[in-house]
Amino acid sequence: MYPTLSKTIEQLPLQNISEERKAILQPLIDFVQQKVNIRQEININFICTHNSRRSHLSQVWAQAASAHFNIPNVYCYSGGTEETALFPKVAETLINQGFSIFKISENNNPVYAIKYSDNALPIIGFSKKYDNPFNPVSAFAAIMTCSQADAGCPFIAGAEKRIPITFEDPKISDNTPEQSQVYAERSLQIATEMFYVFSKISQ
Repeated sequence: MYPTLSKTIEQLPLQNISEERKAILQPLIDFVQQKVNIRQEININFICTHNSRRSHLSQVWAQAASAHFNIPNVYCYSGGTEETALFPKVAETLINQGFSIFKISENNNPVYAIKYSDNALPIIGFSKKYDNPFNPVSAFAAIMTCSQADAGCPFIAGAEKRIPITFEDPKISDNTPEQSQVYAERSLQIATEMFYVFSKISQ
């Protein structure tokens, strides 16, 4: 892990997660543990309405958490009920917290390579529908990161398990002086919860 990212991870307050949130996270822990026990690939698709903010933060932090705890064969994806673009403030926030990010393509929906270590396979970030061919088509957990997508997608084709783990949208701070702080806080909340999930996995 990059030094700044390692420092961010060291400061995550896993001990402060409420019992209510732990209960919400438990089904994801159970899914990952079950796959580890039978030595199967662990495919997780984080889904939000626009695949622009929360779903990307969840995808990136979950992938980093699995690497941090040496949980093998974890593949994290993200998608939306519609395609937009990864919101630039998300990339900026992740860079500030220690990731290395660069654009692979420049268009209305840029493709980003997101790395937590020089030698790690990059996480590919771009906005897409949850059923885009880039994402798995079966045997995956669908993690609903916003209540709007959870309500709007009563059925996710191919999902082995559907788990609502919703977060408040940092978009509420856009165009305000608090934007950077709100995005940083939401990113760290997601990071803390994803690291808690993978800290509970035994091999």
